[in-house]
Amino acid sequence: MTVALPASSPATFEIKSANLPLVALLLKSPDLDALARDLALRFGDIPDFFDNDPLVVDLSALRADEHAIDFTALINLLCSYRVAPIAVRGGSPAQMDAALAVGLLPAPDARITAARAQQPEITPVQAQPVEAAPPATPPLGALVIDKPLRSGQQVYARGRDLVVLAMVNAGAEVIADGHIHVYAPLRGKAMAGARGYADARIFALSLEPELLSIAGIYRTSDVPLPDNIWGHPTQVRLVAGPDGDKLEMHPIKT
Repeated sequence: MTVALPASSPATFEIKSANLPLVALLLKSPDLDALARDLALRFGDIPDFFDNDPLVVDLSALRADEHAIDFTALINLLCSYRVAPIAVRGGSPAQMDAALAVGLLPAPDARITAARAQQPEITPVQAQPVEAAPPATPPLGALVIDKPLRSGQQVYARGRDLVVLAMVNAGAEVIADGHIHVYAPLRGKAMAGARGYADARIFALSLEPELLSIAGIYRTSDVPLPDNIWGHPTQVRLVAGPDGDKLEMHPIKT
C-alpha cells in the first residue's frame, strides 16, 4: 500500500544546487613580493580585467616544505585586482590550516581545466528535412574597432574576439579573451587569450609588434622577428612542446 504523506515547504526560502564559475590562481611561489610585481606587469594597466570574479587559490604547484604563506596579505593583494578569493585547494596540511584560518573554504574537488578547445568529432549523417525554427538570439560577436589606436590607448574585448580595421600604433594595446585580428600594421602590444584561452590566435596584415602574448606566454621586441615575419601578414599561435608552450608564427600567403 502506497502512503502519501502531506508535505509543506518554507515560505521564505528554498535550497537548490548551483554551479559557480571560478577563476583559479595557480600559485607557483610563496614570494608575495614577486607575485605582486608579476601581477602588476600582467594586469596593472588593465584595471577592468576582472569584475569581482570569485577565485580559488591552487597550491598544488608548491612543495610541502615551502615557507608559510601569508594568506591575509595574499587575499588583500588579489582583492586589489577585483577578484574575490573564496576557496583554496592542493596545499599541505599546514598550508590548508593557515588558509582556512583566514576564512578561505576548502575546495579539494575543484578541477582546474585547461583552456584549449577540443576539436569536435565530425560524423557524416544523412540530411533530413527540418522545419524552419524561429531565429535564435545571436551570440556575442567580436568587438570591432575601425579607427587607428594611438600610443597610450587600450582596447579590451572581454569574453570575445577583437577585430581592428586600422593601425595599432606603437604604445597602444589590444587585448582580447579570444582571437585578435588586425587588418593593418600591428606596431603596439597584442594580448590574445587573456584569460587563459590557449587556442587563441593573433592575425595581422603587417606584424611589427612591441609585444605578443597568448594565454600569458609572451614575446617582446627584445627578440627580433625573422625577416620573413617582420612587416608581413602573419598569424601567431601557441603550441605545446617538451620544454613548455611557445609562440609560433606563420606567414599568411596572400
